[in-house]
Amino acid sequence: MKRDIARELFRSYRIKTYRRTTADQGARERLTDPGKLGEILAELIEDKDWRNGLAEGSLLTKWGEVVGLEISQNSEPITLLDGRLTIRAKSSAWATQLRLLSPELLRRIQTHPAGASTEELLIIGPSAPSWRKGVRTIRGARGPRDTYG
Repeated sequence: MKRDIARELFRSYRIKTYRRTTADQGARERLTDPGKLGEILAELIEDKDWRNGLAEGSLLTKWGEVVGLEISQNSEPITLLDGRLTIRAKSSAWATQLRLLSPELLRRIQTHPAGASTEELLIIGPSAPSWRKGVRTIRGARGPRDTYG
C-alpha cells in the first residue's frame, strides 16, 4: 500500500487543534491561524518519525552526488534496510571493483548527510535472465525448454 504524504499531513493537521509557537514555548496558538509551511512540515516529520526514511530516500536519489559520476553510471542502489545498503552493479567486473572499493565507498556514504545510517554494503552483480514467462509457472519446471526432450 502506497503512503500518501499529503493525506497524512492533512489528517495530522486536522487532529491537532493547537501547536506550540516558536517564540514562546508556553503559549499555544490555534491551527486555524496561518503558519509557516516549513515549521508545519518539520513538526510533522518529527511527529511521524520520518527522519530516517527521508534520509534513505535522499541517499537513493542523490546517488551520483554521493559516490561520483563513474561509479553511479555503473551501479545503482537497490535498498537500504536496517543499515545495510544493497548495490547492484552493471557487470560482474564492476561488482568485483566495488567490492574492492567497499571500505572507501562506505566511508564516502557515511560522511554524506543522507547516508549516515548506512553500516554495511552488499554488492551484487547483474541478475541472470529468467526463463519464467507468463502468470502461471510450475516450481521446479524448466520452462519453455521442457517440451524438447
